[in-house]
Amino acid sequence: MKDIEELIIRLGENGFPMDESLKFAFKNANIDYFIKSGNNRFYSDNPVEFMKTSKGVTKNISAPHMLVTLLHHLEIKKGQKVLLVGSKGGYLAAILDYLLGEEGIITLIEPHDEVLEHTRRVLENYQTRGIIRVLSIIDFEFYDESAKEFDRILITGAVREIPDFLSLNYQEGSFILGPFGGNIQQRLLKKEKQSGEWLDTDLGGVVFSPMDTRISERNPLDPIVLAEGLEDSFSLICEIIEVDEEILQGIEQLIQSLRELPRDIPSIGEHSSDEEIMENPVMDLMMSEMERLAPIWPIIEHFMSIELVNIFNSEDESSFITGGHEDLVP
Repeated sequence: MKDIEELIIRLGENGFPMDESLKFAFKNANIDYFIKSGNNRFYSDNPVEFMKTSKGVTKNISAPHMLVTLLHHLEIKKGQKVLLVGSKGGYLAAILDYLLGEEGIITLIEPHDEVLEHTRRVLENYQTRGIIRVLSIIDFEFYDESAKEFDRILITGAVREIPDFLSLNYQEGSFILGPFGGNIQQRLLKKEKQSGEWLDTDLGGVVFSPMDTRISERNPLDPIVLAEGLEDSFSLICEIIEVDEEILQGIEQLIQSLRELPRDIPSIGEHSSDEEIMENPVMDLMMSEMERLAPIWPIIEHFMSIELVNIFNSEDESSFITGGHEDLVP
């Protein structure tokens, strides 16, 4: 109990105050029940892993300060009905369960099958105060319309727009809260429907992993993945620095060309041979623009978390790319 009390004090000192009901929820929803590894990272206000998918993608419970931020903006009241999209291992539902009380109902939708089954196992024997139901998207779509009325909807992963399965009849005073944007950075938006239109309140920049875990499992060298990453990175770069018109045109042309590549081209990865890499249309496009994009490419690499390095042996030591191939390294 000492660790969580010290965390609550630090959060308050750092501008993340918690009311008594939220403090109570954090103290009673034991994080150790929801994670397998140690809790040191969590109590140091960092994200903590709750599972890995079969493809090696780490799924995290968000850092405490971010959970507090989400719950603060969610404006929870006792007895409400909350739709939670993305499980966070069941931990966020457990906190909401304390906040909502015995009359509260939490409907949790998890898009990824493995994470869904993991969350169901974790919550199966968890002693809840109200109701927590864990559903797949398909389960939810077949639910009776009367069970799809919510006071609050919280999306816990990055989405570019409101998912189709959330096309509901929203009650007066209800709203959606979530990170909207690309895979690199998003804006935390509170979306309220007024007179048939969505009214957005921008609550600041955030960084969440994609809501759809399959996005994280995609080959980083897939042309569509690269195009999306370049588009998101460049949008963020343009907010920070002024970009030369020639570079701007080069990026836009590269993004368009990547999107227009045939979907059946051979994929490349870290085990591809030098010949396979050099002959691949994706690499040909990337290399054709590399000289023009060289001034900002290190920034793009940083945002995309990949490096275009050591693609093939080069006799030109001053070349932007040198050494034996390491491909694009995630």
